[in-house]
Amino acid sequence: MARLTGLLKKLEVPYEGGTLPNRWINNDIKPIEKGRRTWTFWTFHNLWVLTNTNISTYMTGSSLIALGLTWWQAIIVIVVGAILSTVFIVLNSMPGAYYHLGFPIANRYVWGMYGSSFVIYNRILLSLVWYAVQAWIGGRCVYVCLEAIWPNLEERIPNHLHATGLTSASFLTYWIFCLISLPLIWIRPHKLKAFLYIGVASIMVFEIVLLIWALATMDGFGDTITGRPDTQDTSVGWSIMYGIISAIGGIAAGILNQSDYARFTRRPRDAIYGQLASAATYSIMSSVVGILVTAATQRRYGAPLWSLPDLLIAMMHAGGSRSRAAGFFGGVALVVSQWGINIPGNALSGGFDFAATFPSAPLDGGQPVATAGNSVHVSGRSLELWVFLGPMTGLMISSYYIVNRRKIKVDDLFRGNKTSIYWYSYGINWRAPLAWAIGVFPSMPGFVSNVNNDIHISIGWTRVYYLSFLVGFAMAAVVFVALHHFFPAPSVKDFVLSPATAKLVMAEYQARWDATEENGIAIPSESVVPKDAHDLESFPKDI
Repeated sequence: MARLTGLLKKLEVPYEGGTLPNRWINNDIKPIEKGRRTWTFWTFHNLWVLTNTNISTYMTGSSLIALGLTWWQAIIVIVVGAILSTVFIVLNSMPGAYYHLGFPIANRYVWGMYGSSFVIYNRILLSLVWYAVQAWIGGRCVYVCLEAIWPNLEERIPNHLHATGLTSASFLTYWIFCLISLPLIWIRPHKLKAFLYIGVASIMVFEIVLLIWALATMDGFGDTITGRPDTQDTSVGWSIMYGIISAIGGIAAGILNQSDYARFTRRPRDAIYGQLASAATYSIMSSVVGILVTAATQRRYGAPLWSLPDLLIAMMHAGGSRSRAAGFFGGVALVVSQWGINIPGNALSGGFDFAATFPSAPLDGGQPVATAGNSVHVSGRSLELWVFLGPMTGLMISSYYIVNRRKIKVDDLFRGNKTSIYWYSYGINWRAPLAWAIGVFPSMPGFVSNVNNDIHISIGWTRVYYLSFLVGFAMAAVVFVALHHFFPAPSVKDFVLSPATAKLVMAEYQARWDATEENGIAIPSESVVPKDAHDLESFPKDI
């Protein structure tokens, strides 16, 4: 027992400055001080290149065309969905960009000091699910590399997993991907810039070369582009709406916790313009490349191959040694691409939330999520979780811009008692769960029916489900604002209505953080907000 206690003690987060990590703060979740604010315009640009230039985004066209849309209707859906997603991304990253607060801490002023745990646990679960999904796709990319070196891999590795629907070869490559991901998972977020540059270079070169090859060697476009949709005209509009919501929903988890990365920005404008310039742009580009490459190779291989690993395997089987060499390097690029989406988007995000839940445990990148995520297996149907994430996002955005008017008393986000204005009622802001439940309710019949096809619902409920993210976002936001208007939290209201502007509050806190030691942990001291605009002269101008 003593040895176990000693081991756990060694694993605790190191601290300096005389302040022990506690339930509310440690070095991983405190506001980011100047020494760790290293992300520039190009860092955010590169993050979203990797997040949106990957196999999942590449295959977006397949799911949209499966709805009965034509290729050009699918592109319209992709463009609209990407633009709306970018708007939500930028709006929800502002607490991080200006106050340097991560997702777990930002939710304390929304849900309360204890109430925020509900959102954090949901995000941890989501990270586990998506880490496993993306790691499985990464395993397929490793499979491509091994197939290029040792053809007929399935024959070389006997299958002992018939009952599971898997093969031993695919299961092995999944674990290989998980193992080779571990070194990158241990990199601290503020030191990811070099990896992001390497990842962007590899995947952009790969997709450009792939597109040129597909178009230059094609024997006409397949019916991916030339075919006619099966959907009747009367349902095309609703298929388009569902496609748009699906496009937003595919990045809903990233929208929800974008503050986790925006908090590392050197200046707010780096996060704002870096995301505006890249989030939609590369999502659209990757999806369009997927449609064009699939259509250009369809006749050659006899079927539309939307999955990039499947396309590379077909190319290698149809060609010789040169094709296998091309397939190997293509597989390597795809492995890097999967690192780019899985490590920042799932492993590290879940690690941030894990650090907020267990402040004395080490973050060490996203290792806790990576370890647990390896054992998760889910079906594709269960992943339409934007039904629950849309209302959460609505609460965060409406709380920051309307209820709190961009004025956050950061000190009180680290006080777990009645002295905090965000204590609300016993540490829970009852308005948040009520508004969230109301936002989720209209989409639940459609969600249940989508998970279980034996349950039938009316067309009206189905169409509400088609709009689920936007309906949930709007309803939760409106109800939350209304509850705070008619049943205000007195201490929060007093602070928000105080004379100091949001800009002055932000300046005061940033000046204090810039003076802190890079690796120290210090609970913010009592705020002394500047009283008028003249006091702002002593604070940083670029906020």
